[in-house]
Amino acid sequence: MQGAAKIPQGFREAVRRKALDLGFDVCRFTNATLSQLHGDRLEAFVAAGHHGTMQWMEQTLPRRRHPQAMWPHAQSAIMLGMNYGPSGNPLDILERAECGAISVYAKNRDYHDVIKGRLKTLAQHIAANASAEVKVFVDTAPLMEKPLAAQSGIGWQGKHTNLVSRQFGSWLFLGSVLTTAVLDPDLPEEDHCGSCRACLDICPTKAMPQPYQLDARRCISYLTIEHSGPLPHEFRRAMGNRIYGCDDCLAVCPWNKYAAQASEAKLAARDDLQAPQLDFLVSLDDAAFRAFFSGSPVKRIGRDRFLRNVLTAIGNSRQPQLARAVRPHLADASPVVRGAALWALSQLLEHDELRPIFAQMAQDGDASVRAEAQIASGQIWELSQ
Repeated sequence: MQGAAKIPQGFREAVRRKALDLGFDVCRFTNATLSQLHGDRLEAFVAAGHHGTMQWMEQTLPRRRHPQAMWPHAQSAIMLGMNYGPSGNPLDILERAECGAISVYAKNRDYHDVIKGRLKTLAQHIAANASAEVKVFVDTAPLMEKPLAAQSGIGWQGKHTNLVSRQFGSWLFLGSVLTTAVLDPDLPEEDHCGSCRACLDICPTKAMPQPYQLDARRCISYLTIEHSGPLPHEFRRAMGNRIYGCDDCLAVCPWNKYAAQASEAKLAARDDLQAPQLDFLVSLDDAAFRAFFSGSPVKRIGRDRFLRNVLTAIGNSRQPQLARAVRPHLADASPVVRGAALWALSQLLEHDELRPIFAQMAQDGDASVRAEAQIASGQIWELSQ
């Protein structure tokens, strides 16, 4: 161990009070170690290809398996949680087909920006008062925060693999401070899921093949955020009006009955992101997209991927009047957008209106768009027989 720091009496409670003063809702302590079981599960997840195109998970696997594989001198992990509970039921927006559903966490400021500065302030406090080295993390480094948070007693990993808290339900952002200081650990939390399988049953794409296992390739959050190409046909209808992320498995958890609305103003939903109209969102060019989502995590997926999601939602809306807003995107510079526009129109227009569009797009310079036209044309032909 690299020079174990001398810890002043009452230091843990002083750190906890400092964390709460900084706006965190919970602060607990654990060792900077994880059992081999967690690393083995992660390795199996990657080996099965359940990480999809998130190659960074495979590339960082050796460091991600264990906190000390990333920082050998770490002795303790201080785990922080910040409540981002919504003001209403996130599932209600799914009934409004003319609106886009954005995940609760993305309706205001990027939580990385909100949390990281406060983590640094807390880390400086620890370094100054315990003469210890510190490093801060907000899910941007190969650190398994959820198992560490469960080990610290903040909550437990539910059957949907996300953290669940008895006090805050599903709605906690996690941050962590690793330190060379040796701090007494808190007791871990037990699993309180019991026989409940609400999160498994509600998933529109059946992304959890069994409890405590996730196949990201089927997850709407992955598909709308991480996946860069055309959306797989088998999942498009199930996506409904979800245009950035998905809260279904989180929102349905019975433990949310104890959750409270977020007190941090920067995490409260913006009025214009509560139920944004699809016809407005689909009109955004690159500059308008960047301006509208300035400071939001939505901005990071880029305008093309976002429009792909919006166009898919429009196709699912079954509202033919939205076709007028879709048509210009058949000539979009992005083939992903052109293909999504073609699919949206195939869901909105009558057969006779679609045939010339399919013929035109079958000559597109991009193979994925041509394939989209051929598939859609074939489907219409089958339906007309």
